[in-house]
Amino acid sequence: MQTRPEMIKERLKDFYDRFLSLRGEPRTIALGMAVGVFIGVTPTIPFHTALIVLFGLICKSNLTAAYLGSWLISNPLTVPILYFGQYQLGRYLLGMTDLHPVLVDYSFQSLMAMGWQVILPLLTGGVVTAPFFAIPAYFLTYRMVLNLRHRQRA
Repeated sequence: MQTRPEMIKERLKDFYDRFLSLRGEPRTIALGMAVGVFIGVTPTIPFHTALIVLFGLICKSNLTAAYLGSWLISNPLTVPILYFGQYQLGRYLLGMTDLHPVLVDYSFQSLMAMGWQVILPLLTGGVVTAPFFAIPAYFLTYRMVLNLRHRQRA
């Protein structure tokens, strides 16, 4: 059985290998990454793939990069932190009192069982925080793609 640092290292290496194999214009790859990160940050886990395809096609972005972006940001290490922060932010923005919800797991069914008192602030916080991850992801990805391609040509 792998330790957590080994799992993280393996996941990052897999991401890097897949990132290197992306084809397309730097702009469409960066836009795809931003779309994926945006969707990955939001608490919509069971719908990530459908949302990535929908918004990826609307934005004319690289769907593989979008999938990678979602895969990178939405994982067992980040989801609890993101969800907690998004819930608190959404609750604050909506002027709601704290319910102290307890999740059995991070499944969509568990969230739905908590009702709109939890889902609404969670979604609100997710949509508000997502651009703070997606916009830097676009610019970082664009720069990385340009640098990698420049190195490959040299």
